[in-house]
Amino acid sequence: MSAPAIAGDKFDREVDTRGLSCPLPILRAKKALADMQSGQVLKIVSTDPGSVRDFKAFARQTGNALLGQQTVGKEFLHYLRRR
Repeated sequence: MSAPAIAGDKFDREVDTRGLSCPLPILRAKKALADMQSGQVLKIVSTDPGSVRDFKAFARQTGNALLGQQTVGKEFLHYLRRR
């Protein structure tokens, strides 16, 4: 997936899940989203290759919008907009 459709890579909160594997990145994102307001954007940084698939499924199941995903070196960036 390409870069997020948000100008200048803007986000309201970032969660660093480097070194963690499933299901921890999802659980950390879920907790962060619970503390955010509707419309805010969460950036998740992960090193788990499975997180690409996991965040697509998470967005579908929760109704939060997956704005974009990027691979930068060995890191995977995910952008979710809180429903």
